[in-house]
Amino acid sequence: MQTGMIGLGAMGMHMARNLNRGGSLAGVWNRTAHKAAELAAELGVRAFASAAELATHCEAIVICVSADADLRGVVTAMLPNIKSGSLIMDCSTVSANTARDMHKLLAARQASFLDCPVSGGVEGARLATLAIMVGSDEAAFERAHGVLKHLGRTITRFGACGAGQAAKATNQIMCAGIIQVVAEAMAFAKAEGLPLDALIETLGKGAGSSWYFVNRAPFMVKQEFPAGFRVRLHDKDLRICKEMAALNGATLPSVESTLALYEKLIAQGHGDEDISAVFRLTSKLFPSLKSD
Repeated sequence: MQTGMIGLGAMGMHMARNLNRGGSLAGVWNRTAHKAAELAAELGVRAFASAAELATHCEAIVICVSADADLRGVVTAMLPNIKSGSLIMDCSTVSANTARDMHKLLAARQASFLDCPVSGGVEGARLATLAIMVGSDEAAFERAHGVLKHLGRTITRFGACGAGQAAKATNQIMCAGIIQVVAEAMAFAKAEGLPLDALIETLGKGAGSSWYFVNRAPFMVKQEFPAGFRVRLHDKDLRICKEMAALNGATLPSVESTLALYEKLIAQGHGDEDISAVFRLTSKLFPSLKSD
């Protein structure tokens, strides 16, 4: 299928390259036009002038944007030009209700909308090893698999539209707890004077290990936090989780405590750093590290 890519941020840029390697990328569109032009020139594909123009020329469309409002804007812009039978695969992280709304809009045009949020960070996007969580009907999932296989290694349908976003919300809750614990543990280890590189190498093979420990504890050692998963974006995602939990009458302590930490980091100007920047705050729990 001729596939178009919308959204060329840290994740989308790599996803477009992988679609191109798979031989299906027809062109790209991005709100910042020069990014689309540069990538299109690199890959030898078309930089579309608008999302609507892309929809005219592509039977499959992959979207990766930042927030619910961005997704709604893109779908609304494409809607008059969407062809019957088109597949729209949204890899953004948005609320399940937004996904269901987009499904209804596109179903009226005889097109299929799949919520396909991803996990694996920029590394996973670059290496095409993302975990992809899908909400759709079975027929649309089968059709979309040929596109999604170029983006990820694990592709799972969890149910009808909205189920993919519910699965992603579950992942984001886990990330909230894990990054806090890793940051606390690394601050503890540093205060104890342990050799941190050796610690990461050893504990990375132990029962307490996790992807975030292996891949983000080294950031904490260097006290450098280049954006992989930005604080602002995880903050947005956790607010979605909070709203979804509230619909079931629940409050999630790990979500609340992480949001409180992110509020401080954003206020201090660290909102565009990787979420491992939580170490900036946990290190201050130890008086011996406060001057670092």
